[in-house]
Amino acid sequence: MHTPHRSRFRTILSAACSAALGAGLLVGAGTPATAAASAQEAAASAKPAPADARAAGSKVIGYFTEWGTYDRKYYVKNIETSGSGARLTHINYAFGNVTGGRCAMGDGYAATDRAYTAAESVDGKADTWDQPLRGTFNQLRKLKQKHPNLKVLWSFGGWTWSGGFGEAARNPAAFAQSCYDLVENSKWADVFDGIDIDWEYPNTCGATCDSSGRAAFRNLMQALRAKFGTKNLVTAAITADATPGGRIDAADYAGAAPYVDWYNPMTYDFFGAWDAAGPTAPHSPLTSYPGIPKADNHSSATIAKLKGLGIPASKLLLGIGFYGRGWTGVTQAAPGGAATGPAAGTYEQGIEDYKVLRTTCPATGTVAGTAYAKCGANWWSYDTPATIGTKMNYKNQQGLGGTFFWELSGDTANGELIKAIK
Repeated sequence: MHTPHRSRFRTILSAACSAALGAGLLVGAGTPATAAASAQEAAASAKPAPADARAAGSKVIGYFTEWGTYDRKYYVKNIETSGSGARLTHINYAFGNVTGGRCAMGDGYAATDRAYTAAESVDGKADTWDQPLRGTFNQLRKLKQKHPNLKVLWSFGGWTWSGGFGEAARNPAAFAQSCYDLVENSKWADVFDGIDIDWEYPNTCGATCDSSGRAAFRNLMQALRAKFGTKNLVTAAITADATPGGRIDAADYAGAAPYVDWYNPMTYDFFGAWDAAGPTAPHSPLTSYPGIPKADNHSSATIAKLKGLGIPASKLLLGIGFYGRGWTGVTQAAPGGAATGPAAGTYEQGIEDYKVLRTTCPATGTVAGTAYAKCGANWWSYDTPATIGTKMNYKNQQGLGGTFFWELSGDTANGELIKAIK
């Protein structure tokens, strides 16, 4: 789930909507978990991948948020100074809006007008009042000049702005034309190399519910490919819900696959403190484990289901969260404990950046290929460089196309997490 404010009430909203549509839910309650790694987890990390699989999975895609320029003060320059610019193959710029059946600018001031000082700028040169393009778009242009092979896609939608996709689906060709006109605007056409669609979720529920029909997503992606052609990238972030009758089943992702360069299945946010009383569970498990609160709520189930639909492994990327999710009022160190609510976070309850958690609540255990931490009454789960290494082994063994993550500002100033992505 991609949003500036990941609501802890998302599952309550989704449950109400899904009941109306008969769609599956991402999150459910279950029995207490144990910290023991399952045999499935061991198999995922036991053997090194063959060289050809490692080469195949070389894409490294990071989301950069438009709103990061405000409270977070995370600028494009930070991508460069952290060393991330040299490691990324693609950046997804999040987000453009979808409204009135059209692609639209999200925050025009942040994107094209904000003046950057010399200290804030990628190249150390301050913006001037009369230059034709300022803002993040100009900073991305400067970053691409330093890294000529780096590609940037403009992502549209996200958790907050997916409500407009239903109207867009009624006239896919008009929607595609509007997106093309915006992305290829002559003022910034050189900045972008394609479009990324983040529809949460077609023909089922996210922050709002959609009833466009199972074919709507396929039709939308077909129209985008027809308009953007083969010289531009067309990608999509998609649900990771592999439960029977769940969100993957709600849309024709296999039918749309020929029109996309790749999919980013959002293999995180499986569990969280929207279930305020717990049980505590890792938000991005790679595999199942004894006592997992809901079967098939893990990354390997997502990948297996999508591959089982006939989607090529090379078109599937593995998702990593550069943040943790947590509860408070917890007494049990291992997963599966009771809680009283979400743990405090810098920007929102129940969620915190990795760069904060690594020192305030260091990992105390691992389960299902990810880490967890018990500190005081708080319990957090998040990925570390070591657990990302385990996930890279899995990615390579599965022959996936690469790795993507949400999002860049959650990493340390020296890019500790992105360095673990191989």
